[in-house]
Amino acid sequence: MTISKHVNKDPKFLSSRNPYLKFYPDITPLQVRSEISFLLSATIKWEVMTPGGSIVAIQINCFACGGMAISVCMCHKVVDAATLFNFVNDWATMNREKGESLLLPLPLLDGGVSLFPQGNLPVFPERVFWKDKTVCRRFVFHASKIKSLKALVSSHAVKNPTRVQVVIAWIYKRAVSALELTSKTTSFHVGVNLRRRMVPPLSDKCIGNVVWGYTFVFNPIVDKRERELHELVRKIKEGLCEFCDIYPKKFGGDIKDLSFIFECLKQATSVPEPSSPGHKENQILFISSWCKFSIYDADFGWGKPVWVTTSGCPVRNCIVLMDTRDGDGIEAIVNMEEKDMAKFEHDMELLQYASLNPNRETC
Repeated sequence: MTISKHVNKDPKFLSSRNPYLKFYPDITPLQVRSEISFLLSATIKWEVMTPGGSIVAIQINCFACGGMAISVCMCHKVVDAATLFNFVNDWATMNREKGESLLLPLPLLDGGVSLFPQGNLPVFPERVFWKDKTVCRRFVFHASKIKSLKALVSSHAVKNPTRVQVVIAWIYKRAVSALELTSKTTSFHVGVNLRRRMVPPLSDKCIGNVVWGYTFVFNPIVDKRERELHELVRKIKEGLCEFCDIYPKKFGGDIKDLSFIFECLKQATSVPEPSSPGHKENQILFISSWCKFSIYDADFGWGKPVWVTTSGCPVRNCIVLMDTRDGDGIEAIVNMEEKDMAKFEHDMELLQYASLNPNRETC
């Protein structure tokens, strides 16, 4: 995650309130580049964490114009996006507020343990993502375009479609078309923040990787190459309701369904080798929504950030959705193989509703 803001501040200010945060002065001047990948060292992004490795890495980038970009990388073994944003916001508050009377809600450290207690569960092998040669593009869905998509879906008797649901459905629909796939062989996997959905609910401040996902697989008997947008949104809504009716109840409560948890963990750690590049069978889109997190509230004392984004991902067909600065639009960070992206980013129907890497001042 990268937070940028024009500011004339000494970066040591960011660590002066925390004795456990070491400051290392930058010895290599940054060159002006168009991409954001240089804002965090490539030696730590998307690498397998070794025993004794760092859980958190932070790089503070200062520019000659007076701007600053703060890049934060956290180990996904122990934290999720909610924990990451809570960390940054609390860190910002500690630097912004003065005096010893500063009180912050204590983060809950036992959320993950209570959710998946070791008990008699076996130790599963580590899940390692397959890395692909991907390229990353940023597509912005402005509020007016999302409103049009929602109106289109609502006209087919789908009640109260959310902006995230219509954007996921539209990206999936256009990816299937542009890459010449079929909905029968192309599924999509959506991550879900379990905190408020647990029974009983967990605190939003709960630390851990408290997220699970569900996969949409279409009936192969139905002979349809593509799905209509409203059908996709309806499928998403139904799938989420079914997921929330089963998984949080079995994961939470005083009496857990350990056999169910066992099968879930077994399935999650049994990752088959992905289909070879260019193979059109059994494709899957991995979609994670970071919308509605307080990503633009991190004020270190000089105002809120002008832009928050994330880096590219080496996993093909991995998509992250984030709020635009106004909170009404959505930025989609899309990672695909280069040949697939060449088709996707030029899809005219996609670009009717999404802008490819527009000027950030307009977002």
